[in-house]
Amino acid sequence: MELNTLKPAAGAKHAKRRVGRGIGSGLGKTAGRGHKGQKSRAGGYHKVGFEGGQMPLQRRLPKRGFKSQSLKFNAEVTLADLQALGAAEVDLLLLKQAGLVSELAKNVKVIKTGELSVAVKLNQIGATAAAKAAIEAAGGSLS
Repeated sequence: MELNTLKPAAGAKHAKRRVGRGIGSGLGKTAGRGHKGQKSRAGGYHKVGFEGGQMPLQRRLPKRGFKSQSLKFNAEVTLADLQALGAAEVDLLLLKQAGLVSELAKNVKVIKTGELSVAVKLNQIGATAAAKAAIEAAGGSLS
């Protein structure tokens, strides 16, 4: 193999379609655009969702709901997660390092799912009323 003999694999390259170059080309006259209409003309097109002036589907349907952009900064941790973690003191940084909450999380709350038997001290982490009772029953505390 020499540099001057290199060429692309068979079928990897194909000639660009040249439209409007006479009857014999198969794409003469209207050049594959059909007859008349907005789509046949140069520069004539419309934006996505445009329905020719009819009220577009997106605007005909009712709008419902709201998705808060602050949700991505909130995270939840279960009592079972704290049990598996096995740390005496838990803070946001430790939870991020353990992969229990996302790196974006700013607010973390402990929820009562699972059991907790080890004493855990929570720093700057919230808890639901039931989770708080379970943590204190196991000898832990919140600060």
